Parts: sequence; structure tokens; C-alpha cells
Amino acid sequence: MAGLPPLDLNPDLIAAAAESKAWPFEEARKIIARYAKTGFPETVLFETGYGPSGLPHIGTFGEVARTTMVRHAFRILTQDKVKTRLLCFSDDMDGMRKIPDNVPDRAALEPYLHMPLTAVPNPFGGDYESFGHHNNAMLRRFLDTFGFDYEFASATDYYKSGRFDEVLLRAVGCYDKIMAVMLPTLGEERQATYSPFLPISPKTGRVLYVPMKHVDAGAGTITFDDEDGTETTLPVTGGKVKLQWKPDFGMRWAALGVDFEMFGKDHQTNAAIYDRICNILGGRAPEHFVYELFLDDKGQKISKSKGNGLSIDEWLTYAPTESLGLYMFQKPRVAKKLYFDVIPRAVDEYYQFLSAYPKQDWKNRLGNPVWHLHNGNPPPIDLPVPFALLLNLVSASNAQNKDVLWGFISRYAPGVTPATHPELDKLTEYAIRYFDDFVKPTKQFRAPDEVEREALAKLSEALSALPAGADGEAIQTAALNVARRIERYQDHSKQAPEGGPGVSVAFFQMIYQVLIGQERGPRFGSFAALYGVAETVDLIGQALAGKLAAA
Repeated sequence: MAGLPPLDLNPDLIAAAAESKAWPFEEARKIIARYAKTGFPETVLFETGYGPSGLPHIGTFGEVARTTMVRHAFRILTQDKVKTRLLCFSDDMDGMRKIPDNVPDRAALEPYLHMPLTAVPNPFGGDYESFGHHNNAMLRRFLDTFGFDYEFASATDYYKSGRFDEVLLRAVGCYDKIMAVMLPTLGEERQATYSPFLPISPKTGRVLYVPMKHVDAGAGTITFDDEDGTETTLPVTGGKVKLQWKPDFGMRWAALGVDFEMFGKDHQTNAAIYDRICNILGGRAPEHFVYELFLDDKGQKISKSKGNGLSIDEWLTYAPTESLGLYMFQKPRVAKKLYFDVIPRAVDEYYQFLSAYPKQDWKNRLGNPVWHLHNGNPPPIDLPVPFALLLNLVSASNAQNKDVLWGFISRYAPGVTPATHPELDKLTEYAIRYFDDFVKPTKQFRAPDEVEREALAKLSEALSALPAGADGEAIQTAALNVARRIERYQDHSKQAPEGGPGVSVAFFQMIYQVLIGQERGPRFGSFAALYGVAETVDLIGQALAGKLAAA
């Protein structure tokens, strides 16, 4: 556990928090209202769930990140007078119902189908005793790296240690009430065999989906036919039996006293079921927050077992962790695609928000994602070159190492070095990796047509005529002046400062397609200032000579 960060509880912040419309504050107020009449318990419990049927994906991380934001907002609103805990609960006693697509040797796991995930051998090798233990460790590794304050809980440990025994015995006594909740949600065929209790076969070790022959509330046991037909009686305690996933949700809430849990939209229709079972078992259903699902580049829901979408490690190969946190904060109730194309924008937006923060009043600060990402204490930052601009610099210069990039950067911003700007130094490494893996393979230069050749030749003349040390604004103005005189690039819906037509975006799209082999790029003036006016003129010369399109 990282430990909770200290809070800034100055009066201006407290006043702004009371009025803030940022979604973490809205959710925190629901928890406060929950105890308006009774007063707070000793500890308010936040929980997140994780199904370790596959390697953890970004959606799993998102639950912890977002719940942490709500917890922090709650601490501010209560002026940190109420203890809080965040429990990350792994459903690792679930049976492995299918073999994930992204494991090394799928055939080796076939004999272990339907066994609890913590009883399935680890296909990845190493010191972890099971598939479930391995996946749990992968989740904890990242949560620790990110610095979350949390406690990890394993369903296997909780069931086997007796942590759930009291509520499981209560479930035996409430069997008919639970069945009355569940049966109307099932089809006729499923109703005939359904049971909220899933025994672990004493003979095969598999999680069994079998009907109950007898449920003895007094003895706390269930009776069923094992896989070989033998009538078997087991206690529901001590990890001999687990609950079906819907009753398990409600049971866990009741057993642990959970106050807040968020889950994806795919759980939304079942939330009322979880709540009713929690209430039947003597608990009080927690406050909910339903978020929209993450989608892959084809618009399909990302899945741990399929391994589609982005993994945590993949995102962090190409961008800093804070950019990932920003992506989790923004519009959590809107479905978002989660694949490699979203990374550059997320990186630049993070630094834009960070740059804006010191100039904002408290109301706007509390709506700024970086306040929530950094637990109310965003670091000061000076980033003279945006990430998107670095990517285009790599593309134009064909840089294979960051020393080449720093040559351009230091000329563009004298005094800026890896030592003075370590954050920018990290971004140069990310930019080279991202370019090599995702931009370079798709680069496609095209030869300019006659109108484009004339436009580029005039642009080259205009750039060559600029005084030494011309900044991005001067370069952009020179480019716009060239485009305004060419009919193809005139945009009559816009107006130039001197009253003529404005410039179509098609002009700058052409420049990037012909000079860099990409469909789009950052502001041309900023790019040319960073790359160098002479270097940009040389690049135009190569394009006009046919050297780029032929490459």
C-alpha cells in the first residue's frame, strides 16, 4: 500500500469542492447522503472487482483509478474526518469456463477447464503457483507502480479462511428468497437446474453447475449429485462451495459492508439483483457508478480472454502513466475506443491541462483532470515541445535515437536539455517507439501534382526569405500568405486579416502527405520552427525532385 497522500484543506478549496460539478465529487456526495441520517461508520469502504480469467487490461485499471478519484473527493468533502479503505477484490475462485486466447499453450490448460482459477497451473511459468495467482500479481504490479493506496483481496482466501462463512450460512437460510429473485431472470430450461450455490467437486476439483437435491439451513449444507452421479453433501463454509456470480456480488457487499462500487454498463441490468440479494442477506446495497465500456479499434468490447484492445503494459510502452489516468477521467459514461491511435492525443491533452492548472481559480482547478489524477497536488511542468510535434520531428528526421531529436530541440529552445527537462526527455523515447511501431509502417508519401508543385515551390521561396531565427508564428504566416494566392486552397467561408479568402485545411494536409507521408500533423509553423527552416526547405526540395515518393 502506498499510503494516502496528505490533503490541502484550505478554505477556498473546501468552498469550491462543495459546489464542484466534477463527476468524482458528484459520486462522493452520494456516499455522504447515504449516512446523512445515521452518521458515518468508523470506515467507509470503496471496492473494485477484478475477474482474473485473463491478464489485467486497462478497463480493470480504470476501475481502480476512477474509484480512487471518488475516494479522494470524499476525503475533501468530509475534510478527511472519516476513515476510508479501497479494497481490490479478485474473483479468483471462479471456474475457468474457457481457455483465454492469449496464453502460451492453450492445450495444456484443457484438463483444468471449470477448475477455480487458483487451481489452474500458471501457463506463463515463473514462481506463481496458479493462473489466478499470476494474473492477480500482474494487476498488483501495475497498481503499485501507479502508487494507488489499496488492499488486495482474493476470493479464494476469503472463502477458504471463513471470512464469508457467516453470510454463506445466512444464504442457506434465505435460499428460497434468493431463488425467488433469481428464477424470474432465467429461461425455463435454466430455471429447472439453477442453484445459487456452486459446489467444488471433492473428486475432480471442478466448480459444478448442478441443481440442489437438498438445502439444510440447520446444518448449513447442500446436497447434490457429483459428476460421477454420487450423491454428495458439503458444508457451504470453508471454501467447499462458492456462489454464482450474481448472488456472489450481493453476498460480498453484505459480508464486507461495501459503500461504493463502480462497474461497467454490462452489469447495469443486474445491479438491482445484486442489491436485492445484498438486502436479503442483511446488508445495505452500496452506491453505484456505472461506466461505459471500452472498445477496440473495431468497436468491440475489450476482453481479458480475447486480449483485444490495449494492455496496461502496451500503453505504458508509448506514453506516461498520467496520460492513461487522464483517459480514465474523461467522460466515463461515454463509450470510448481504446487502441493505439488515442495515445498521442491523450499525452498532449494531459500536458495542456497541467499547463493550465496554475492559472486557474479553485472552481476550475477542481474540474481540471490533473487535480484528480495527482490527488490535488499536480506537479509544475514546462514542456516546450508537444508530443504530436515530437512525433512529426521523428518522422521528418528519421531519428533512431533521442540524441538526434535533442539536437533539434536545443536549437529550437536554447537552454532546454535532458537535464533541465527530464519529462521531455522521457517523451522523446516514447515518440521514437511510437513512431517505429505505428507511424513508420503506415507512412505513404505521394508525389505532388502540378498545382501542388507550384504551391510547394512558392512555400520554399517564402521560407527562404524569412530572417534567421524566425519563430513558428512568422513561418505560419508565410505559409498562409502562399496558400491565399492559390485558388485551390482558398476557403471563402473564412476571411483573411486583409479581407480576402481564408486558407483551406487542404493546404496543410497536402504538405504533410507530400513531405512526411502522413495524413495530418501539428501546426505547420511550429513543426518547421522545431525542425528548422533550412531543413524544411531541403525537405521540399527532395519532394519536388521525386526523392520522397520514390523512397
